[in-house]
Amino acid sequence: MNTPPPLHALDLGAGDPVVLLHSGGMSSRQWRKLAERLAPSHRVIAPDLLGSGQNPPWPDDAPFHFDDDVAAVERLIAEVPGRVHLVGHSYGGLIALVLARRSPARVRSLAAYDPVAFGVLHVANDPAGLADAARTEGLLDERIGGTDPWFERFVGYWSGPGAWRALAEPARQSFLRVGRKVFLEVRSLIGDRTAASDYAAVTAPALFLTGERTPVAEKRVVAILAEALPAATAVEVAGAGHMGPLTHADAVNDLLASHIARAG
Repeated sequence: MNTPPPLHALDLGAGDPVVLLHSGGMSSRQWRKLAERLAPSHRVIAPDLLGSGQNPPWPDDAPFHFDDDVAAVERLIAEVPGRVHLVGHSYGGLIALVLARRSPARVRSLAAYDPVAFGVLHVANDPAGLADAARTEGLLDERIGGTDPWFERFVGYWSGPGAWRALAEPARQSFLRVGRKVFLEVRSLIGDRTAASDYAAVTAPALFLTGERTPVAEKRVVAILAEALPAATAVEVAGAGHMGPLTHADAVNDLLASHIARAG
């Protein structure tokens, strides 16, 4: 399809820029509290990724790869002077990682909570991570991708059995509205085979966060990335799961704000 229009983005404050990238199925609203916290000292830019938030819907019949979101954010960042702090959660964490790998000189710091860079598990042939990641195989079912039964599997993998049904009806409907796009995101990232060593050019300070209750595969992704990047640290958030930036926002935001402040 043709190049989509510029991403809608929250843009607050002034100073060194911080780019906040949301998880799949969400929007820039997930970062509102962190954006308001950082805005007195930084320019905070939180885009809605393609098909999300206030952007036009992604056509159900259009092809998609996560590189499309990377390219859209790259176009946004190209208009921002200086180096940027990159922050992402889950799918947004993967986008942040790819941006940093492609343009390491533009990165002042990197922080990602449970980035879904599953390719590092395959290249490392990590047994524990791959065994757990095998539970995602059902998410490639084209017939139900992005529908209610698909989200039951998807949310169940990340947050446990019954988690999808436990969501309030408005929340489920919000996910279903962008369901096909989320399915295409997942399909493309599951096929990724980027090695952890490919991210080693990112020499800026990096913080990888995970939750105590995050699935094993993602914990292994975080551990492998933290070992591969030369200036990386890994921190586990007590009591949190994959949705820690929402369920444990204060603790996660404290860690992210401190990391950005230390990076200068």
